[in-house]
Amino acid sequence: MAAIDTAYGYYLSTYATKSASRYDTHKKSELRNIYNTIVKINKESPLYKFQNMGDVQKFAIDIKEGARTIQNVVASLSDDDDISKAFQKKIAFSTQEDIVTANYIGTSKQAENIDSFDIEVRQLAQPQINLGTFLDKGRLDLRPDTYTFDLETNSAAYEFQFNVAPADSNYDVQQKIANLITNAGINLQGSVIEDEQGKSAIRIESGNTGRNLGEEYLFNITPQGNHNSMTALNVLGIDHISQPSANAEFLLNGEERSSFTNTFSINNTFELTLHSISEEGNPATIGFKANVDAIADNIQILVDSYNGIIETADKYSESQHQSARLFHDMSSAAFILQNDLEALGLMVDSHGEISVDKALLADAIDTETPDESFSVLNDFKNLLNEKATNASLDPMKYVDKVVVVYKNPDKTLVSPYITSIYSGMMMDRYC
Repeated sequence: MAAIDTAYGYYLSTYATKSASRYDTHKKSELRNIYNTIVKINKESPLYKFQNMGDVQKFAIDIKEGARTIQNVVASLSDDDDISKAFQKKIAFSTQEDIVTANYIGTSKQAENIDSFDIEVRQLAQPQINLGTFLDKGRLDLRPDTYTFDLETNSAAYEFQFNVAPADSNYDVQQKIANLITNAGINLQGSVIEDEQGKSAIRIESGNTGRNLGEEYLFNITPQGNHNSMTALNVLGIDHISQPSANAEFLLNGEERSSFTNTFSINNTFELTLHSISEEGNPATIGFKANVDAIADNIQILVDSYNGIIETADKYSESQHQSARLFHDMSSAAFILQNDLEALGLMVDSHGEISVDKALLADAIDTETPDESFSVLNDFKNLLNEKATNASLDPMKYVDKVVVVYKNPDKTLVSPYITSIYSGMMMDRYC
């Protein structure tokens, strides 16, 4: 019996909220190469069963995601062929991080012609919120029957239907409607909230913020043309807009601008996220960190991605004994270059984790001839990427399993289901 639901549930709860980057997209040739490599690995793989099924799926997903993080960080540091520039990727900063944060998404070449700029936030983008009438939770203000109402967005119209049973309370009915709206998949979130008197009401919030000029709402709830429907909306009050949606409004170098969301890009070079309203006349300045600081930050990001997969190996060391192999493969990238890395301030401890001594690092790279230091960093980056790529292609080699049958070395064939075991996590609960 497939336990695919467990794997998907873990993935969605742990990783689905992570935003994708441009390094998560690939050319057809790259995908074809990955496929061919997996097929080649597959031809050599014996038939096996898993041990300790409870952690196998989570461990495999954590390996894959840890490797993906490393690969994306390495890719972001490899846009320039010049080794000395690879770790000098520009890092944006904001003078008021509590008001607005910045991330540089352009290229090193673009950065050469970019000056700092000011932004003053006047209004944050906000979603539309409908708040219903607060009702006595224990009573039932609708008679048992079937009710309907219409919900319209700017792109589509929907009809919702719900039943009220004799044993229901107002709270039960409100929960039904909130769940109905949330589960409809139309980017609305329904919930039931309580006031200080213990009464409850339905709260509906749009997933989007802002709206186009001329639009009155992001969603609109109306009764159908019958007495039951009008009665239901009169009682529930969910057609009441308590907070209209709004665009973000700000001054960019003194010029008025707006955005549908609080996260947006400026000329495809800076990604800004607004957090709060500025003090009038006191804009935040967005610019680049000094070279040494930017280099230190880029190296710290690379080190954090490496430490993350080392921590994954340690996390599963008791339940998955083969995690020691993951630790050995990934930590070898640091231990092989340990002396050279520590000379730069990247201190490797006995557990394989790396900490950055920024003072030593600054001394190593802030010289007239930093090429040797950058060469060591580049060697570490490339070696780490090689290890992560191998782990990403076949994370199942790091989980505990029992070999059932070895393949005939004289006649190896592809076994498609082996790849399915990993890619779809279709594992037998009883194996």
